[in-house]
Amino acid sequence: MSSASESMAKRKLLATIADEDSVTGLLLAGVGQISNEVGKESNFLTVIPGKTTVDQIEDAFDNFTTGRDDIAILLINQHLADLIRYKVDSYTNAFPAILEIPSKDHPYDPEKDSILKKVRRLFGE
Repeated sequence: MSSASESMAKRKLLATIADEDSVTGLLLAGVGQISNEVGKESNFLTVIPGKTTVDQIEDAFDNFTTGRDDIAILLINQHLADLIRYKVDSYTNAFPAILEIPSKDHPYDPEKDSILKKVRRLFGE
């Protein structure tokens, strides 16, 4: 097996950076993972307004995208992605894929989605 396919075989988890309602729903769906392995304690960050800092969101983003080799998809609330937009827009790796999702209080805006912007540039729009 090549090193690329070995690397992809490890990527089996979804990670989440989201508000409490979104994380709760995803955990109820079975997405959560908690481990004793250093650096891989959990695959989610619950962002609580007024308590969670932008630095904590950035650290979780960096950990899920570059620090871990078991994450296939990172789900992030779009309003939280806006807080670290420079990191989200500059991320170019194929894995983990970053998907911006709406939250209960913040609707999805396709004009802000970094993936959609890249697709539009690809097709010359």
